Amino acid sequence: MNVTYLVFFIIILIGTLVITHWAAERSRTTHQFYVVSGSLTGFQNGLAIAGDYISAASFLGITGLIAFYGYDGFLYATGFLISYVVLLMWVAEPVQRLGTYSIADVVSARFPRRGIRLVVAVSGILISVLYMIPQLVASGLLVRLLLGVDYSASVWVIGILMTLYVVFGGMVATSWIQIIKTVLLMGGTFLVVLILISWVNWDFSKLMTEAKNQSPHGEAFFNPGHLFEHSIDKVSLTLSLILGTAGLPHILIRFLTVRNAKEARYSAMSATWIIGVFYLMTLVLEVGTIAIVGWDTLIGSDPSGNLAALLLAEVVGGDFLVAFVMAVAFATIIAVVTGLIFAATSAFAYDIYYHIFKRKQASEKQQLTVARIVAVVIGLISIILSIGMEDVNVAFLVSMTFAIAASSIFPLLMLTFYWKRFNHIGAYSTLLTGFLMSLLFIVLGSEGMGLMTLNNPAVLSIPSGFLGGIVGTWLSQGNEQDQTEAFMLRVHFGEREVPPHD
Repeated sequence: MNVTYLVFFIIILIGTLVITHWAAERSRTTHQFYVVSGSLTGFQNGLAIAGDYISAASFLGITGLIAFYGYDGFLYATGFLISYVVLLMWVAEPVQRLGTYSIADVVSARFPRRGIRLVVAVSGILISVLYMIPQLVASGLLVRLLLGVDYSASVWVIGILMTLYVVFGGMVATSWIQIIKTVLLMGGTFLVVLILISWVNWDFSKLMTEAKNQSPHGEAFFNPGHLFEHSIDKVSLTLSLILGTAGLPHILIRFLTVRNAKEARYSAMSATWIIGVFYLMTLVLEVGTIAIVGWDTLIGSDPSGNLAALLLAEVVGGDFLVAFVMAVAFATIIAVVTGLIFAATSAFAYDIYYHIFKRKQASEKQQLTVARIVAVVIGLISIILSIGMEDVNVAFLVSMTFAIAASSIFPLLMLTFYWKRFNHIGAYSTLLTGFLMSLLFIVLGSEGMGLMTLNNPAVLSIPSGFLGGIVGTWLSQGNEQDQTEAFMLRVHFGEREVPPHD
């Protein structure tokens, strides 16, 4: 066991436990536990959103994908970044104005039915668990490399730790772990970039030339066509990444932790700048990985590509830099997994238990007790599902989750916010059609349905979600126009910003 690696691991572990202990004293009410009492500033929340969003797939998986596939691998990074424009323009403010503790609150503001709340909550839980799996896979690989522990044991250790952070610290601990992780990640990535560029005497053109020489793609390394057989595949992946973010519950509930819509907008803008700078730095790292580490070493050490960034750190900085990068990656996983566990926990405890089972008759103590029990159950389920996926690239797993979110939650929110005729039958059909069709395409594969091979189903499943909502609305007889005007004013202007009547 490398002592340097162990020291960095212990430092991160102690730091997060201290934050959780501090947060536990501030998570005694449901308002504190679920949304930090709405006390975060826009910039703090932007840092937390970036911490929630820049996952192990970004820091580890995408580095390997670009090193292996060049241009096509970078589509993941560009899709992740552009997605925040969608959030900023169409989603952030309506969610903040309508929600209290969960995404089901947002939809229920227009369709106050228990059935709607139930299907939105269940969908959010499933998406959160699916997204948690690649994070735990990456954590298992990291801890195995860091401490020499078996992969399965590593996943158990990390999963249990993440669950404890949520059980005791709630959204307070989750938010501050994410904020500190973002600062560490940006600083650490910048440090590795500086070391990398100095390694080639600050000659970036030399780095690009060497990348082409080391890659089996040669001069075509920076050209498209190495990962996807068809242009439609690129379109499908890009759609899932751009639109999927607006359907991820752990991202959406972050807009409920600020005071008003202005702070929600500022949160999205801050997160966009932070994420943009991060991906520019990772592009340099990814080119440097294939240039300096080399193709044969990458393939021989890790065919999935998940450890490419660590191999680069080992070459340019030795054990100390590897330990630092692994500590940053570990902090990244901590932040994302705690956010995901929290999103799933709040959906069950608040939406299903409090609103549906107890019909708002549960005390705060009962709600908090159930939330903590559910956090343990969801953590265990996610750990068990992650054990058998050691050799799958985490970025690929994330893209599948994004496709499901983009096909279900995203069209539901868009139609709820922006289509006046939309009704509760349309809401059911949007969510169910998008969710089931995306799962069907993933499980069966497009070849099984007589179509061309697709690596990502979004180009088919996203239109299915919207079409399901439109058809369900037009075929149903439900008329909810009496509530629509007031709802639309609240969505687009806010309760204090309604324009005066003539």
